[in-house]
Amino acid sequence: MPIDPKIALSAEPTVREAVWTDRDVMLYHLGLGAGGDGLDPAELRWVYEKDLRVLPTFAMVAGQGISAGALKPAGMNLPGIDIDLRRILHGGQSLQLHAPIPASGTAHISSRVAHVWDKGKAAVIVLEQSAATPEGAPLWTTGMQIWARGEGGFGGEPGPETPHAVPERDADTVLVSPTGTRQALLYRLSGDMNPLHAEPAFAQAAGFDRPILHGLASYGIVCKAVVDGLLDGDPARVRSWSVRFAGSLFPGETIETAVWRDGDRLTLLATCPERDGAPVLTHAVMEVRP
Repeated sequence: MPIDPKIALSAEPTVREAVWTDRDVMLYHLGLGAGGDGLDPAELRWVYEKDLRVLPTFAMVAGQGISAGALKPAGMNLPGIDIDLRRILHGGQSLQLHAPIPASGTAHISSRVAHVWDKGKAAVIVLEQSAATPEGAPLWTTGMQIWARGEGGFGGEPGPETPHAVPERDADTVLVSPTGTRQALLYRLSGDMNPLHAEPAFAQAAGFDRPILHGLASYGIVCKAVVDGLLDGDPARVRSWSVRFAGSLFPGETIETAVWRDGDRLTLLATCPERDGAPVLTHAVMEVRP
């Protein structure tokens, strides 16, 4: 069968070494649109090696960029899972920070299939990755939800329900993040070289008018907007950040993020105003430190 949950869940974790430099960090930030005003000290701290700060979402690409020599199309090779990559969607992403990410460093990243859920018409595979320093100090844990269309119906557990609604009041803050027409071309240099984000003919064959921005780019852009706009520019204040990817964004469009604050918990909804408020990120929650 294409998915064997027993094999997938019992497989030994794979471990790889991730090495990155401040150059990788700066390139990642440029891919999110940082440094648009190079004379703004608040922007310069994301793209200049002196006193460089690191967004927590850099964890999504650490060890995959130019310095790692890993510029190739992303794929998926997991024990017990043999599915057509054209049938999968990156449905959601979570990130928990255990310590600030250094501007350059080395981490050992352990990957395993944490859950396989049967949604009937689709299967949901949750790929968990945990990163630690070579000395064993934890850095971050991520959870990637992969939706495999047409792969459900194998009799597995459906997984937890995740009802989510934004508060029934006006947002406390609305953050506006323009993107550039070259945004996807820059972002892909951090490791995800899928031609969907660069080649017009490929994007059209996949059902899009033109190349789309990476979902993880939107994930990082909104994180940066919150850090800049609400957390005094301090990325260490982000404790966790989870979202569902609800819709595509074309480079050059805007992300408008409504934020509701309840103590140290932020509820967010990211939409595209150029397309009548079409959702981009939903089920979005960020836990922050005081």
